[in-house]
Amino acid sequence: QLQVVESGGGSVQPGGSLRLSCTSTGRRLEYHAAAWFRQAPGKEREGVSCINAPGGSTEYIEAVKGRFTVSRDHAKNMIWLQMNNLGPEDTGVYYCALAEGDHAHYSGCYRPDKYNYWGQGTQVTVSA
Repeated sequence: QLQVVESGGGSVQPGGSLRLSCTSTGRRLEYHAAAWFRQAPGKEREGVSCINAPGGSTEYIEAVKGRFTVSRDHAKNMIWLQMNNLGPEDTGVYYCALAEGDHAHYSGCYRPDKYNYWGQGTQVTVSA
């Protein structure tokens, strides 16, 4: 059974950076499309960024374009979300999610119901 594990959250000041990491146990990540979601207090979970299984195609919501970068390394069995120039609006619990296969990336990759495996979440807090 594939399990997803995130790490790398923390507290930073506005303008700071964090890098979130995602890996798996039980099965490797490489054949799964992936996405990062976040959930702020009192708000619905929203998709932030998607990456296809090979890693050559990425998507970002407008709010994070130019600040966040998603990447993956199959040899290391890792997916990362590099977050720069963070602001208070980026505060929330961040989740790494994996889909079965790669098709989710090409058909509504920000929809939570496209993903079968979720991590426990990692808290990101941006405040002065």
